[in-house]
Amino acid sequence: MTAPWITYRPELKVLDCTIRDGGLVNDHRFDDEFVRAVYEACVEAGIDYMEIGYKASKEMFSTEQYGPWKFCDEEDVRRVVGENATPLKISVMADAGKSDWRTDILPKDQSVIDTIRVAFYVHQVSEAVDMIKDAADKGYEATANLMAVSTAKEEEIDQALEVLAESPASQLVVVDSFGSLYAEQIERLVKKYIQYGKASDKEVGMHAHNNQQLAFANTIEAIIHGANRVDASMAGLGRGAGNCPMELLIGFLRNPKFKIRPIYEVLQEHLEPLRASVEWGPYPEFAITGQLNEHPRSAIAARRGELKNRFVEFYDKMTSDV
Repeated sequence: MTAPWITYRPELKVLDCTIRDGGLVNDHRFDDEFVRAVYEACVEAGIDYMEIGYKASKEMFSTEQYGPWKFCDEEDVRRVVGENATPLKISVMADAGKSDWRTDILPKDQSVIDTIRVAFYVHQVSEAVDMIKDAADKGYEATANLMAVSTAKEEEIDQALEVLAESPASQLVVVDSFGSLYAEQIERLVKKYIQYGKASDKEVGMHAHNNQQLAFANTIEAIIHGANRVDASMAGLGRGAGNCPMELLIGFLRNPKFKIRPIYEVLQEHLEPLRASVEWGPYPEFAITGQLNEHPRSAIAARRGELKNRFVEFYDKMTSDV
């Protein structure tokens, strides 16, 4: 590409995961006004996909404890987006081992949802392939989101990608679940995913977490090396340290179809007020788990308990067995 910093790749598409990943900070209890504001901002900003929540099993997760965006029943989604007569595609995530996907995911002609993003750990790849096939057979676009790739062995990643390359997934997504990866690792993984996906014309995506404040930088790195599907959330709202901030990503991209002002409006009117009741962002506890390549659940527990802001004690606890 000539003059890459003043031009753009028209094939690059952006997914907003504010409601889905952000729901992990408040048990998916966003009210309709909040979700609708994000939806309308995505439409106005020219975002390509909005991930509105999970398709989680009601046998495993209580509808009393969790809000509607944990389950994304059709009537709940339609209550916010109607028939979605816009270019924006509506996405949901289904976790392997945590979703009644055979029954809860309706045929596409009965749903306003467009895309099923299948999330799984490397040992769950067989179920993931079945889920991807089921979603594709029902008429959806399906993606393969291999979680916690930073903890998987090289041969495990290769074997998983070999199987996924033959599936009907449209995308292979690099997922830095623990926010532990650095630029060189992002480059290697993106190139590996592209290599496996090119024979079946699969795009490669990037979903970054901000434990080490590298989510935006790592997303840029993924784009530089050929990832054409990237995730972000408004104000970086997401589990623990959060995600790549959408306002930074849209400010970086050169495609004139993207508009940044609607995103700042959501930040001002909805996300800053949300900080009074829930917490997210790259606090030191999350930096520690990111540096150790550990799941952030221990940091989340610390931020909610007696170890909040007691960084040395948390560090000593996390490293005592290392």
